[in-house]
Amino acid sequence: MFRFKCASCGDFHSGIPDIGWSYPVYYLDVPEAQREDRCELTSDVCVIDDKWFFVRGCLEIPIIDADEVFAWGAWVSLSEADFLRFVELYDHGQRAGEDSFLGWFSTYIEPYPNTVKLKARAHLRDGGIRPFIELEPTDHPLAVEQREGITLERLREIYRFFKISVFTETQVQEGLRSAGG
Repeated sequence: MFRFKCASCGDFHSGIPDIGWSYPVYYLDVPEAQREDRCELTSDVCVIDDKWFFVRGCLEIPIIDADEVFAWGAWVSLSEADFLRFVELYDHGQRAGEDSFLGWFSTYIEPYPNTVKLKARAHLRDGGIRPFIELEPTDHPLAVEQREGITLERLREIYRFFKISVFTETQVQEGLRSAGG
């Protein structure tokens, strides 16, 4: 599909690179000097002031003209009770049969209109895979794209917006030939 340089390891990979955030947008509301005392942040959960609870998941967008899925790595706020249940279940291998968790989307994704506080559900999945985030079916462009999918050209627009370089296999081969490789 695409070839891209991984921001984490620096190697080139084939596939569809996802785009994600390491923390919910509300984490930035806490002054940097206070974050260590007021926030608990891991790669999967965030708690702020012991009263705001967030989980990280994948908002998946089908790609219409490919047999692939693009994912936004995003955050959803949960009630304290749902968060505690989520944490209790998260380390179990078989967890997909559990109820989903109602929450609010807590990631601001440009270039969409404001995505914060869109109603969402976090669905647990088996095998250590991050939860699937399902937006309420509204007319918000992100919710529409989740339901209806996007084209490869739309995906390229997203990558250009985020300054992510992706190449087709043909482009990689042409680049190797022109470089004498």
